[in-house]
Amino acid sequence: MKLEGKSLKHDFFRFIIPSLMAQWVYALYTMIDGLFVARGVSELALSGVNIAMPFVTLLFSVALMFAVGSSTVIAILLGQKNETQAKEVFTQNILTVILVSALVTAIVLWKSEAIALFLGATELTIEYVRTYITTIAGFSVFFICSYSLEILIKTDGYPMKATVIVTAGAVLNCILDYLFVIVFHKGVWGAAFATGLSQLIVVLLYLTHFCSSKTHMKPVRFSPSPSLALRTVKIGLSSGITEFSAGIVIFLFNHAILTYLNEEFIVSYTIVTYVSTIIVMSMAGIAQGIQPLVSYYYGRKMSDKYHKLLKYALAFGSVFSITAFIVSRMIAAPLVGLFISPGLKELRRASVSVFCTFSYSFLLCGFNVIIGGFFTAIEYPKSAMAISLGRGFFFVALSLRLLTALFGGEGIWWAAALAEGICLALTSVLFLRYKNRHGQI
Repeated sequence: MKLEGKSLKHDFFRFIIPSLMAQWVYALYTMIDGLFVARGVSELALSGVNIAMPFVTLLFSVALMFAVGSSTVIAILLGQKNETQAKEVFTQNILTVILVSALVTAIVLWKSEAIALFLGATELTIEYVRTYITTIAGFSVFFICSYSLEILIKTDGYPMKATVIVTAGAVLNCILDYLFVIVFHKGVWGAAFATGLSQLIVVLLYLTHFCSSKTHMKPVRFSPSPSLALRTVKIGLSSGITEFSAGIVIFLFNHAILTYLNEEFIVSYTIVTYVSTIIVMSMAGIAQGIQPLVSYYYGRKMSDKYHKLLKYALAFGSVFSITAFIVSRMIAAPLVGLFISPGLKELRRASVSVFCTFSYSFLLCGFNVIIGGFFTAIEYPKSAMAISLGRGFFFVALSLRLLTALFGGEGIWWAAALAEGICLALTSVLFLRYKNRHGQI
């Protein structure tokens, strides 16, 4: 692995900062779509885009599952000086994600209406939802490959190059959104097409690296290995679930809102979702940033180094969580104003209140995501899976059921904080068990 060797802390920040920036850019992709749709089409169309978001999150989570799994295996192999097999893992991973993305596209185009209804589309929003998911599905291979290659290029030792490419894609997405939604008046289709087209360009930019002489991951001839594919999926599944948890949470909340409140509050939750996604993806960025380093030193059996990396990540994540909580509450009103027109004063007021309540969950998610990512990097898939499934589905569903039973629709907005708190208890138990096995960390 391409390490500069100045110090462990230097390498930590050299990998963490580009990873964070990449996560922010990916989160901004959907926020930019939403902003242009809200201003260029309507608040109802924005609700449709939010209802479709779990599908977009699914694409990113599939990419992350394969990328983190293969990246972890590759980093361990590089730590063991086995570059030939690392290239074989890389090649098999790329071919696998192409086949998976083709399958996803076929299913969505075949069952678009059924999928839209399952996601929570109503009579007023179903056309918006169908249009968005079918357009994005046409570009699914580029969504999955772009996210996958972004992680693999960091494992190759070029984290800043990944950030530059991702940022270029985000800027292009802004320009294309403006053209297709505001100038050409193509509505929700224009927003989805702009995002898909920008992902295509990003993939082409990544390929310039992997076709160059600098990479350790050139495609090579290989014999398909089911056991290697299974190992990759087992390692990456928890990270994929962590990524998909944002989509699952959106799905569960949308259904609860439509059951206990009304369609108008989907707009309020959409705005919360954009900020919440940035916070969760930032924590995932910290976990992904240390993953190649942790796996590399794990492969070299240097436990002092990868345990120190974990300490750095937890300290950095704690500071970030507190800062995010404070800043998000400060910008709640102006942020809501970007998405909701001035004439809807009551919706604006309600959205600010929802935002402030929901923000308490930002304080708790960091420890859960970072520890889950650490367990993934050192091949503790069962512990990582327990954390991911807990915070991504079970605890959210439990919290929504409990709080809506006790407080009705008002309880919905406290469910995220309660779910993260329950998950924090589980994560603490698993981490203490790990510490007892390995001594003082």
